[in-house]
Parts: sequence; C-alpha cells; structure tokens
Amino acid sequence: MSANRKVVELLKAAGIEIDGGRPWDLQVHDERLYNRVLGEGSVGAGESYMDGWWDAEQLDEFFFRVQRARLDREIRTWSILFQVLLSRFINRQDRRRSKQVAEQHYDLSNRLYEAMLGPTMQYTCAYYGPEGEARALDEAQRAKLALVARKLHLKPGMRVLELGGGFGELARYLAAEHDCEVVSYNISRQQVDYARQICKGLPVDLRLQDYREAARDPGEYDRVVSVGLMEHVGPKNYRGFFELAKARLKAGGLALVHTIGGNESRVTADPWITKYIFPGGVIPSEAQLTRAKEGLFVLEDWHNFGPDYDRTLMAWEANFLEAWPELKESEGLDERFYRMWRYYLNCSAGAFRARGLNLWQLVLSHGDVPRYIPVR
Repeated sequence: MSANRKVVELLKAAGIEIDGGRPWDLQVHDERLYNRVLGEGSVGAGESYMDGWWDAEQLDEFFFRVQRARLDREIRTWSILFQVLLSRFINRQDRRRSKQVAEQHYDLSNRLYEAMLGPTMQYTCAYYGPEGEARALDEAQRAKLALVARKLHLKPGMRVLELGGGFGELARYLAAEHDCEVVSYNISRQQVDYARQICKGLPVDLRLQDYREAARDPGEYDRVVSVGLMEHVGPKNYRGFFELAKARLKAGGLALVHTIGGNESRVTADPWITKYIFPGGVIPSEAQLTRAKEGLFVLEDWHNFGPDYDRTLMAWEANFLEAWPELKESEGLDERFYRMWRYYLNCSAGAFRARGLNLWQLVLSHGDVPRYIPVR
C-alpha cells in the first residue's frame, strides 16, 4: 500500500479528509508529507507542519480527532522503540538531564510567557469550577490558587515547602494572602528571577536548585505543595519524590500534588514534544503514582478536572495569537517558532479534549488526619 493511501485511510478512520472542506480537514501543501509521517511518526508530522507542508484551519479539532482515534498506535517507528528501550536503562530525569527542560523551554523569553499566560503567570491548568463556569482565564487561574489553598487548610504562620515554583505566583499568593512562610525550589533561572521580583518583601525563600536538594533541608514543613513538577520527575524518580515529601512533612501535615495524568503507564513521552517542548518530560499514570506513594502516604483526595486544561490551552493560544505581531518583532521569533508553538498548544488541547490526558490534584497525609473533607 502506498504511503499516500495509508495516511488517507488512517485519517479517514478519525473522520478527517485530505483537502476536505471542513475546518479540521488536512490541507496538504507538499506530497512528501505522507512518507515523512509514516517514516518518522509524530516527529515527522510535527516537523512537516513547522516546515509548512500541511495545515488545518482548526488545529485543535484536527488533533482532537486524531487522538480520539488513537492513531499514534498505528504508527510505530524505530525511534520510538529505541527511546522506550533507552528509558529502561538510564534515568533520563537525573539532576544533569533535568536542567535541559529549563534551558530549552522555561528559560525562553519572559515576554512570551507574560503575553500568553496573562498577569497571574500561571503555567499550569486553570480551574473553571465544578460546573465549568464561564470565567475568563485570569479569574480561573486565581480560582486555581484559591483551590490549592483551601485544600491545604492553611493557617497563618504555617511553613510551606514548594517543589517546582514556576514564576512564583503560588508562593507569593500563599505568603501574601495566607500569611505563610514559603521555601520554593526551581531550576529555571528566568522563572526564579521573575519570582524574586514579585515576592519582594514577603517571607518567601526562592532557591535556584533542583527539587531533590530539599532532601538536605533539615527542617520540617506544615504543608508540601507541588504544582506542575511531577510531569518532569520521571518514572525512575517517582518513589524518591514521595519519600522526599514524606520526610519534609510534619506530623498532621498535608501534601498536595497537581499534575497532568495519563490513562496508561509510560516511560517516555511523545517524541515531538520531547524534542521541541519538554525534553525529559513524562506524564504519570494512576498506577505509577499509587505504586510510588504506597506505604508512604494516605491518599485523602483525588480530584480530576482535566477538561479545564483544554480551555486553558485554548485561552493561552488566543493570547499568543493576539500578541504574535509584537512578539515577532520584539523577541526576534520567526515563522517556524510560530508554527511550532501553535502545534504544541493545539495538540495538547486535543489530547485533553479526547480525554487521553487528565489534570489531577492529589491530597496526601501521613494518615494522622482524623478526617479530611474534600474541597471543590
């Protein structure tokens, strides 16, 4: 069977036509696309989009259909198999390799992130509420911060350990709005510099260090919180992450982990995402997380609001598109970056829409909390 016919049949199974008239149909600009996709899998599909070989008017709907049909299972390349095999023998998220994602992704221009994320600078899923309220992005991000605080049942004067601090807004919020002392670990220099500016004058200690350095901290904390770090921890380090959190958490304390979650256990991520967006990133499954925390913590609550990430990503893309003319000039970004970034945001939104990805918040204790009442 020719490469052309194979790709046409795969896409037809997903409800997508080549050069069709619907917004999610694939418009082919270069016939070499077919061999490239079959030979290189997701890397070929992503790079050919970056090279302008194909388009879809509504990328998010295209990816939703592709991922709902699980077309990734139909194309297995040698590079994917090699990466899976390699991950079984080496720790791809050790201290040295973990710095790559900060240098390649998180240390990009802060102006880019300011334009895309909005004033809260929250680069994790917003919370639109249990009924999916029609909130704007900024309001939903503030609702997420408030949700985290409520779940942690904070009291003034509590010491909070944050593993993976982002741009510092959660640390600022916990210190300014809840009178807590926060120690935050982050390996992104750009993010830490930004966080130090917004946390000036507050009891926030921002440390430009790998989260694992918290194991050397002799102190104990009333609360431990991790928002958006677990996706970078890696399967070989999940157990160590929970052991660290347990060692730092006081008796009677609570820990909260906010993470993207997958429906199947994996040791690697999508090859295109790994190459261009999040090197070393792996999405954990329920089984991987529960095995890693087994015997260490009691699971008090597990909350899934994955559909909110679809909305969050589409809001980020709208912000990015609006800001693109200015970003292109001020940051020197080119058309290839523009297509890469749109591909990343839309394929991610499609994955959440197809329910292949989830967004979880886990609340954990030592088992010495008499009764934990879930918060929504």
